Amino acid sequence: MRVLQWMDELELAVCQQFNHYNRRRAISRFFGAVSRLGDGVLWYALMLALPMIHGPEAAWVSLQMAVVGLASLPVYKWLKRRTSRRRPCHRDRPFARTVAPLDEFSFPSGHTMHAVGFSVILVAWLPVWGWLVVPFALLVAASRLVLALHYPSDVAMGALIGASMAATVLGVVSLL
Repeated sequence: MRVLQWMDELELAVCQQFNHYNRRRAISRFFGAVSRLGDGVLWYALMLALPMIHGPEAAWVSLQMAVVGLASLPVYKWLKRRTSRRRPCHRDRPFARTVAPLDEFSFPSGHTMHAVGFSVILVAWLPVWGWLVVPFALLVAASRLVLALHYPSDVAMGALIGASMAATVLGVVSLL
């Protein structure tokens, strides 16, 4: 139990370090905007736009992105209910809160899960998008820490789930 307590304190300290930057108005607004875009608006708009930009064959890429999102959701929801981990911003620490969480629990980060999963699919099929979506996915993950909405392990697990689901979809597609 002591090891878990020590790890929890370490993660809280890391959260406080990231959240320190949230006290600056420009940074807070920037990461708040990134977080809101990471809610799904940008990704769903991109899925709709891909066939218009790259032609009808890009609908296949959009479909795979949607499959990754839908396949990840049950895992995400199950882990949220199972772990019921309180968010850093809900702990008894002085966090600067500027964005309200979408739900009560923190583990895993759904924003990071989707950002990584969608990015892996998109870059696998259309590498030209890498310069935009990879930095955006990293900013989404960072936003969750800066805004004190997630712990580093929440973000890491979200990234792992998203990448695993995307790899699975790409593997299945390669067999077709």
